[in-house]
Amino acid sequence: MRRPLRYTPRRDAGLYGFERALGHAGFGPVAGVDEAGRGACAGPLVVAAVILGAGRIEGLKDSKLLTPRRREELYEQIVDGSAAWSAVVIPCHDIDRIGLHRCNIAGMRRALAQLDVRPEYALTDGFRVPGLDVPGLAVPKGDMVAACVAAASIVAKVTRDRLMCELHERFPEYGFDVHKGYSTREHTAALAALGPCPEHRLSFANVPSVLAVRESGSAGTAGGHREGERTRS
Repeated sequence: MRRPLRYTPRRDAGLYGFERALGHAGFGPVAGVDEAGRGACAGPLVVAAVILGAGRIEGLKDSKLLTPRRREELYEQIVDGSAAWSAVVIPCHDIDRIGLHRCNIAGMRRALAQLDVRPEYALTDGFRVPGLDVPGLAVPKGDMVAACVAAASIVAKVTRDRLMCELHERFPEYGFDVHKGYSTREHTAALAALGPCPEHRLSFANVPSVLAVRESGSAGTAGGHREGERTRS
């Protein structure tokens, strides 16, 4: 019989504390879910789910705290040693059409549904996900406190970074291989000079604002030319 989960892990329980607590309560396996690319103004959103295997993976932590090389190394360990993993790619036009948050929640559901092993419990990074067919818990900063969520953050981040490097081959002038679609100074300058490409999210305020500036500048230039022509005539 399952025992009720009467406590949350202590602060010193380590990254595997949530999994241990849920296992003691009879919940297992536990899936972690996280996303990458939520704050980018270009490229897809990627949501990953991971059920870790029996062995521990040393060095797991929030993907943002790892070097690219270390993320790649841990990614290979996760996909080779996990009980199940999945990654869902949501393109920019879906984000514009449906909305970022709804895409994120739907992506979490899809990532869990695509796991080859059915979890008994789901830990999601930050956001509560309604409509799951298993119990779940939204964990603030989950990629820093739960091993399975940290693993999901690495899978999502590496998957998305690889996709952004592929997009760089199609649109090299934007530098997607460097900033991965986030609004850095270099990306903003390229966006202002070139305008958006098909991979930019038009629902993000900085993208249409660049369009508006470019269009107003074009209209002003055209108006100036017409005025000059009238003066000369």
